[in-house]
Amino acid sequence: MSVKIRPTFYRIWKKKSVEQYSPVPYLATFINCGLWVLYGLPLVHPHSTLVVTINGTGFIIEIVYLSLFLIFSDSKKRLRLVVIVVAECLFMAVLALLVLTLAHSTKLRSTIVGSICMLGNIMMYASPLSVMAPNGMGSLLGLAQLLLYATFYKSTKRMMAERKAQGEIGLAEKVGADTHKNGHVSHVNPV
Repeated sequence: MSVKIRPTFYRIWKKKSVEQYSPVPYLATFINCGLWVLYGLPLVHPHSTLVVTINGTGFIIEIVYLSLFLIFSDSKKRLRLVVIVVAECLFMAVLALLVLTLAHSTKLRSTIVGSICMLGNIMMYASPLSVMAPNGMGSLLGLAQLLLYATFYKSTKRMMAERKAQGEIGLAEKVGADTHKNGHVSHVNPV
């Protein structure tokens, strides 16, 4: 538990209001801990006692935090919080039911639940960004796209020139040539 969280909840308790605090990071941590508890169960991933105890403790702490949000929120925020918590609990229950009944080996169960847990980790660590900087992920993805473009721009241009030199022409050029020659568009097989 971070040092910053304790004063936040002390302030909420003292003022009897959540003010402008967002429950999003706590909701993300709640489902993340719940998923990791499922992952650590002996029927899913044997010999993971530490995973269950650590995340079980986190799950209980998140229940306390979300309870404070529930108690000290206005009715509109309270309803939204309840709906999200119920949806998260239903998701975890359905996932547990499906994995335990349909996946017949601990290896397959571990793979399925572990993959979903990794997605939960991304959610949990991205949720503070969504509150602080909603365009943070878009900026990072845009930067990655620009870096890929800069990296492969010259090689793509060179490859297109080589194809043209070898007589490979694009579909648009072939359609344009056929239309010009016959006065109408004929059937063209893609290159």
